[in-house]
Amino acid sequence: MKLHTQIAGISLLLISIVACMGSKNKEVKDLPLAIQQGLSLSDTSLVKVVKTDAQWKKDLTPNQYFILREQGTEPPFNNEYHDNHAEGYYFCAGCKLPLFSSKTKFDSGTGWPSFYAPIQKNRVKEVVDRSYGTVRGEIVCARCEGHLGHVFDDGPAPTGLRYCMDSGALLFLKSK
Repeated sequence: MKLHTQIAGISLLLISIVACMGSKNKEVKDLPLAIQQGLSLSDTSLVKVVKTDAQWKKDLTPNQYFILREQGTEPPFNNEYHDNHAEGYYFCAGCKLPLFSSKTKFDSGTGWPSFYAPIQKNRVKEVVDRSYGTVRGEIVCARCEGHLGHVFDDGPAPTGLRYCMDSGALLFLKSK
């Protein structure tokens, strides 16, 4: 009889442990997406993020890798944030650096999310892009150097700039 009691006790203990593990996984799934993705407006360090191609491929979706690491672009009007009118913040999908606020987002008519200014100028860098027989300003993340899009001088006041970004290079955190 004692042996049956011990087996029953051990069985209950194992069931309890498995149940607790399952509830912890559920708790992680129930966390806001921003927390799951590691998005924080206070994460503003500009210490370089350096990874191998294999690490980038593991950490990014294929579309994010194509845009951020291979300087790709996505089709106009057929991307996640071109028509996003929610208030919030846009982060680099590669390193989670906060880059743009919806307060500076505007409808450029181009089919890509466009902003007239980053949150702070030092969070993005402009480099010369000579692809496709043109010369234009490519915008990269200051922390991971991921390709974000391009900048043009046809934007609205107060800057006159249009930061034309790829949705696939960004993550969005909606304001509460």
